Amino acid sequence: MNALEWRAVFALGALYALRMLGMFMVLPVFALYAGHLPVPAQPWQIGLAIGIYGLTQALLQIPMGMASDRFGRKPVIVAGMLVFAAGSWVAGATDEIGWIIAGRALQGAGAVSAAVAALLADVTRDAVRTMAMAILGAGMGLAFVLALVLGPLVAGWIGVDGIFRLTAVLALMSLPVLLLGVPTPPPQPPQRGSLRAVLADRQLLRLDVGIFLLHACMTAVFTVVPLAIVQTMDMPSAAHWKLYLPVLVLSLVPVFPLIRYAEGASRLKAVFVGMVALLAGALALAALGHGVAAVLVAALLLYFIAFNFLEGALPSMISRLAPVAQKGAALGVYSSAQFLGAFAGGVLGGLGLQYGGIGGALAAAVLLPIIWLAVAAGMGPVNASRPPAARADNGIRI
Repeated sequence: MNALEWRAVFALGALYALRMLGMFMVLPVFALYAGHLPVPAQPWQIGLAIGIYGLTQALLQIPMGMASDRFGRKPVIVAGMLVFAAGSWVAGATDEIGWIIAGRALQGAGAVSAAVAALLADVTRDAVRTMAMAILGAGMGLAFVLALVLGPLVAGWIGVDGIFRLTAVLALMSLPVLLLGVPTPPPQPPQRGSLRAVLADRQLLRLDVGIFLLHACMTAVFTVVPLAIVQTMDMPSAAHWKLYLPVLVLSLVPVFPLIRYAEGASRLKAVFVGMVALLAGALALAALGHGVAAVLVAALLLYFIAFNFLEGALPSMISRLAPVAQKGAALGVYSSAQFLGAFAGGVLGGLGLQYGGIGGALAAAVLLPIIWLAVAAGMGPVNASRPPAARADNGIRI
């Protein structure tokens, strides 16, 4: 990648990290916090408070992505981050679960993932876009692990309501990073993103199904993996980051060489399908051997290798295949499928755990990449090496 592309990746990665760090820090401490409110929250209210963020995200990614096609990426991202900050402040300024739920819903209404991915696609060349998306995804993964470590510590200092308010501050801090740090792509004539055209494209729909299944798989897995770690490795939940962090870092070692290999000589589809197969194999290994510590760790390592590659490849492929005028709309459908998949995977993991235990839940998760293999097999070739423009920074304003 050239200097402008690196600058865009790091700036947008910082925006994602500042936004998601506060969101993730709430997860390990919210249930206990909600149970000790002046009027303690009911279990269904706790679940609704956690899940409603994903629901509003899923509902609004498409219109926000289409709006970015028409009004520009940066204005839509700024508006979304302001809404997200407002929701964070609402959730942190109350001790009533109803208002916390409303704040979480408002947080989700700041649905900027599609617009951010479209902006990154606008300012990177085809030949390096998968690498750029993978770096962005890896940064989010590291932010997740860091948040799991910091959540209980920060809650002890400023409380969970303080975490919500801190999240609002971090969201506002991300705006100068966006406006000053990310190159501005050349202006395009205002366009109405055609949702019908996006939904009629079978190639794009195969990729939307893929992100749905990938994130369904992720939430199903991590509904039960923490339990497996406790039972098999006798590791308390507060120490799980000591396993996740090195496994995640090690998983990145082969991912970037794989991306470089896949980008050459039109090998992207073959490597992509291979990573889906690796995902299925990793989950099968976990389902069969989760009671053995070494097998569980190996399965997690293989899982993260496949996940990190696919998380980077999917939005890159979407951005290549989508028409220029509908790129935001296409990434909006993609992002909605992603959040709906996370919701569906949580349901699948919970039901699998209830009726089949840890092994049953992991076995149910194996079905998802197997279905994905059938879908991906019919995918057409993805041009991984289209001739670049004369200069990658042509027309991009600093």
